Amino acid sequence: MTALNEGWFTEVFQDQGTAFSLQVKKKLHEEQTAFQKLEIYETETFGNLMVLDGCVMLTTRDNFLYHEMMTHPALFTHRDPKKVVIIGGGDCGTLKEVLKHPGVEEAWQVEIDERVTRMSEKYFPELCEANDDPRANFFFGDGIQWMRDIEPGSVDLIIIDSTDPVGPAEGLFALDFYRDAMLALREGGIIVQQSESPLLHTGTIIKSIHEDMRKAGFGHVQTLPFPQPVYPTGWWSCTMASKDNPLRYFREEDATNRPFVTRYYNPGVHQGALAMPQFMVDELEDYVVPGEG
Repeated sequence: MTALNEGWFTEVFQDQGTAFSLQVKKKLHEEQTAFQKLEIYETETFGNLMVLDGCVMLTTRDNFLYHEMMTHPALFTHRDPKKVVIIGGGDCGTLKEVLKHPGVEEAWQVEIDERVTRMSEKYFPELCEANDDPRANFFFGDGIQWMRDIEPGSVDLIIIDSTDPVGPAEGLFALDFYRDAMLALREGGIIVQQSESPLLHTGTIIKSIHEDMRKAGFGHVQTLPFPQPVYPTGWWSCTMASKDNPLRYFREEDATNRPFVTRYYNPGVHQGALAMPQFMVDELEDYVVPGEG
């Protein structure tokens, strides 16, 4: 549920009894796409704000937290990622971070709603700086079917940069999708899924992700919490899974000497995010391999 009154955009989390608000200057854009209601506002202190079906997606000010943590931990955990597929990620921020890695030779953004990308190009151009990179490829359509059709063993890293697990994104949190992703990955492949709020969803969505990823054949699964002020509770997470390699170890020297600028990610942040809070360890104890959580 959302409300806009007296110059404030408010997203109400009715079932949790909480809300989040941003003071807005004006509405920049509104449309009903083929898939969802898309709104963009100019805020007083967080830059531009994108809203999909009443839910905050990103702001200019703090999106770097999410985009950096959805990409760099997985990219530096993989030994040598060459081909990366992003399912969702229509704002192009994840694509931008992926293509900062010079070793990546090919990146695909598979987004169901092209209007999200076009409006991002207009209102979040800083996130779309890599769209003209020759390594960048775009497919606008169903990511579930796209993953089902891809050549087996052809991808190094899959990033599921989706909205909440309702509507068009619901199937991206399903066992069948993880099985298709498993088949698509090469040896040493990694999948990373945005996995909602640790405080609200450890015992539900995050636990289900761990269970389904293991059922799909992923031997190692690890959830990394990180701050995200504009999302419910201000605390978010991503969950990585590997076909065959532990996720506790990453290329720390390469991360330290990364040839690009980050605002949140560094090796210390990466290492710290691998240590889940005790309540998460307790809740996920049936799925956490000793020494990996």
